[in-house]
Amino acid sequence: MRRRVIQWLQTEIIPDGWFSKGNDYSEILDRYFKKFDDGDSRLDSAELQSFLEQSQSTNITTYKDEETNRMLKSLCVEALIELSDENADWKLSKNEFLKCLNPDFQPPEKKCALEDETYEDGAETQVQCNRCVCACGNWVCTAMACEGKDGDHGDDMGRYVEEIRKQQETVENSKTGSSKDA
Repeated sequence: MRRRVIQWLQTEIIPDGWFSKGNDYSEILDRYFKKFDDGDSRLDSAELQSFLEQSQSTNITTYKDEETNRMLKSLCVEALIELSDENADWKLSKNEFLKCLNPDFQPPEKKCALEDETYEDGAETQVQCNRCVCACGNWVCTAMACEGKDGDHGDDMGRYVEEIRKQQETVENSKTGSSKDA
């Protein structure tokens, strides 16, 4: 999603003309930050989501169900905030917002683990009726109650998500241990 937002913002760049001043990328980001900030000089997830709704390119249409698509988009918004939130307040200051959407910023790519496999950022998997996306090294999953022939499988989903988290922790711990040995 970050890449799509940056591409959209870059289409709004207007070069300087003979008789008029254009808009550069940082001016565009500054304008949007001011427009969607509620006055506390920080964008929370609702404000960031309102900003993202300005572009069709950030729409998620993975599912036929709009509610599921909205949920996935909100998970992506949370992942964007986590990416640049330096003080862990779950809000982006202006500098954090600029960093997050700076085309030159290369976020650390972390892989996700699942069933003895590793997956790149952005990889998706289906777990019963829920969708999981690898975001910043963590599996982020929708949490919808699934009903099948045998009734509610919500407990199965909870166990499966917990298993994903345990596998991810094991991979992270093994990376930490091997980097200390080196």
